[in-house]
Amino acid sequence: MESLYKPEGVEERWQRTWETEGHYNADPDPSRESFVIAHPPPNVTGDLHMGHALQLSLADTIIRTRRMQGYNTLFQPGFDHAGISTQNAVEKHLAQEGKTRQDLGREAFEARVWEWLREYGGKIMLQFRRIGASMDYRRERFTMDDAYVRAVMRFFVHLYGKGWIYRANRIINWCPFHQTALSDLEVAHVDVDDALAYVRYPLADGDGDITIATVRPATILADVAVAVHPEDDRYRDLVGREVIVPVVGRRVPLIADERVERDFGTGALKVTPGHDPLDYEIGRDHGLPELTVIGPDGRMNEEAGELAGLTQEEADARVIEWLKEHGQLEKRESHRHTVAICDRCHSRIEPRISLQWWCSMEELRRPALEALRSRRVRYRPESQHRFAIKSLEEAPDWNISRQIWWGHQLPVWECPDGHITVAETEPDACAQCGSRELTRSTDVLDTWFSSALWPFATLGWPDDTEDLRTFYPGDLNTTARDIIRLWENRMIFSGLEMMGDVPFHDVVIHSTVHAPTGGRMSKSLGTGMNPLAAIETYGADATRYGLMKMASSQDVRFSEGAIEEGRKLANKLWNVARLVLQASEGAAPEQRPRTLEERWILARLSQTQRELERLLGEFDFSHMVHELYHLTFDDFCDWYAEAVKGRLYEADEDARATAVAALERLLKLLHPALPHVTEEIWSNLPARETRLIVAPWPVAGDEADAGALTAVQEAAVMFRRSGVLPKLEGEERRIFDAVVKPAEGAGDGNAAAEVERLQKEIARAEGMLANDRFTQSAPAEVVEAEREKLARYRRELDAISG
Repeated sequence: MESLYKPEGVEERWQRTWETEGHYNADPDPSRESFVIAHPPPNVTGDLHMGHALQLSLADTIIRTRRMQGYNTLFQPGFDHAGISTQNAVEKHLAQEGKTRQDLGREAFEARVWEWLREYGGKIMLQFRRIGASMDYRRERFTMDDAYVRAVMRFFVHLYGKGWIYRANRIINWCPFHQTALSDLEVAHVDVDDALAYVRYPLADGDGDITIATVRPATILADVAVAVHPEDDRYRDLVGREVIVPVVGRRVPLIADERVERDFGTGALKVTPGHDPLDYEIGRDHGLPELTVIGPDGRMNEEAGELAGLTQEEADARVIEWLKEHGQLEKRESHRHTVAICDRCHSRIEPRISLQWWCSMEELRRPALEALRSRRVRYRPESQHRFAIKSLEEAPDWNISRQIWWGHQLPVWECPDGHITVAETEPDACAQCGSRELTRSTDVLDTWFSSALWPFATLGWPDDTEDLRTFYPGDLNTTARDIIRLWENRMIFSGLEMMGDVPFHDVVIHSTVHAPTGGRMSKSLGTGMNPLAAIETYGADATRYGLMKMASSQDVRFSEGAIEEGRKLANKLWNVARLVLQASEGAAPEQRPRTLEERWILARLSQTQRELERLLGEFDFSHMVHELYHLTFDDFCDWYAEAVKGRLYEADEDARATAVAALERLLKLLHPALPHVTEEIWSNLPARETRLIVAPWPVAGDEADAGALTAVQEAAVMFRRSGVLPKLEGEERRIFDAVVKPAEGAGDGNAAAEVERLQKEIARAEGMLANDRFTQSAPAEVVEAEREKLARYRRELDAISG
């Protein structure tokens, strides 16, 4: 073995070796139980970020454990076309060339998108490999693969055939830049400063006027009513009369509606159903017409008359000018409020009534809700499970179409008379009128529609029955909480509808890794961090370790120190393995313990293994790597190796065989979290019949001696703290001397002072534990920690007294 461990080169070599030798491969095998993670495919919009690295580290640690435990593991790789996100990324790239998608035209733009996909799809697979993800890369899938497109079309046609997909005019979030509908989840909200204009609307009978307040004067042209609250005494007598809309002179009703905010502006609301979600609801309930004066590009349309073609800002100015000239502008004042913007291009969202394709959730959600409520699918932690149920209960009908330039084109054909025919392939004629002049819809499916099929479309649904029978349903997904509604719940109801079973049983919602200074990582703000940079500096194993140490149910700040700790752990492991192997001269591994430290380390390995299995079962990765660190750094290296080193150098065959056996077991426990350094060490062990990646998981043995060194270890703590050395004899004294290495004649510290300190600590701890308020209201782990400290203080006091 080299004197120093250098991850560069080693990690890439083992990735190639594992993949080339087929250790990642998942093929149908009736003799073994399968374990499947269909990894949620990242968007093909650029490099992976630190959250992806965390997600992969958690999932791969579980996959590697299950592989060693004998499961037929499938870790499914792939990437998502991310319709509008990818279009936005490509358009930004074009902007650097001084071009727009309109300059290229649809066909050339699509070709440019595919160039982007080929480049970044390859990058994503490379990044998967660099983090050490043991995926079956033969099965790489893309949501625009030909077979995947067929699956998406079949899903659409299936839902349409059941009457759950329909077309309807609804008000939607419209992005004027991308000229497409956006879901609420694709919309961000920001505070802006606007001017609030107070405008007088004359009563139609000439008997006075009513004043409304608006920040969008241009939309006055589409007003179809004025509304007041039915209990607002100021306007009670005006309800039922008509007013004249400024500029256009339209007579509209003055109506009463409880949704009007009496405390905003004058308490009177201009109702513009075509340009405001609340107004849309009021208009539908009152049977009002729906006028629109703003076009898809965000400019005034032909319905705006002489203002057609103007920007909204230009139209606002013209309307304000008209109001001033006609004495109908009461005043203007500054107004700070929240507006919606596109989460990708940051254009201001335009509420707009549009003919869209929708998927009804009423029937689809029922079996999914039953699966969540009965815990057939369980989100971890429990708070996220409750949120998943609530979000599914409240899920509105799903807007599934997009008006972008590329993606899964809808399997919808329209004839000149406006009839539609839905079919996977182009029909010979219109199903209603027989016309053969059919045009395919230019809308594309929401990318999340295709993502909902991921757990089974990746397995070749509906054609590859053997793969489906073997690997569906899967077992687990790991993801961030903002994906619950976007993907996870949709995967659940889609799997139940198309496959008759849930796609997985556990969903681990991991923390969001924030920038070191706080707040979300952002490339545009300069706070983004590329996981490949951490891997280049510290290695993949160290990066995986550090990210898992940061993992919890709460958002965390990125800590380079945690990754540095992972690097130190890998180096410490390398050094102790080098010591054992060089001192053992090729001894075959066999447990032949004859001394206290040997019985103790074997028991600690078994004890820690059981704890690791428990923590993995609870998806508690932070405590899992803590256990691994303590076992390796403290127990194996600082205590066991130091205590047994003399016997190894003295060529004690039992010590050598036991040391190699103990190292072998340690490597197996560490491998899922730190796969590369452990496999490199494993390859130096004598008589290796298999790679560590597929070596059998050890059987935990007797752990009765796991506390055998407690007295020695506590004596070491006391000695280092106070110079007082409790009385130790026999093997305990030998181990103490070998590890602590006290100077000749040491141990004459101030015992009386140490006794006094311990007595005070005991009194303090006893007082806390006697306090019912503490024991009943403090977290259970805090109370238990206090009990453990009290027991330790008493043991230390007894040791000095003895």
